[in-house]
Amino acid sequence: MLDKIEKLKKLSILFVDDVSDIIDVISDTLEKLDVEFYVAYDGYEALKILEKEKINLLVTDINMSDIDGLELLKTIREQNNNVDCIIISAYTEENYQKIARDLNVKEYIIKPFEFNEFLNAIDKL
Repeated sequence: MLDKIEKLKKLSILFVDDVSDIIDVISDTLEKLDVEFYVAYDGYEALKILEKEKINLLVTDINMSDIDGLELLKTIREQNNNVDCIIISAYTEENYQKIARDLNVKEYIIKPFEFNEFLNAIDKL
């Protein structure tokens, strides 16, 4: 587990979710681990952060109010940004996972999830 945490600490992560409770839990954990991360509560805010910061990993929900996570990824890919991506979503339908794979998403985690699942996904990058 320490190896996974060390790998996590080497990344600059952008979390995108419009549910503040989820962001709060993840933020608290990452702060305790001294991980560099940014938070966006919608896709437009995420795009602004990606323009300004060097992000190694994008972690996004799919279901968001302005542009969903898949549209966000399409926009990012159209900008030739190949940032690694993990989706964390309650959607279990195969069509979402297929679209995510087509957009070069590395891992797809189903909500609710344990932090260890997130660490395992990081380890696979």
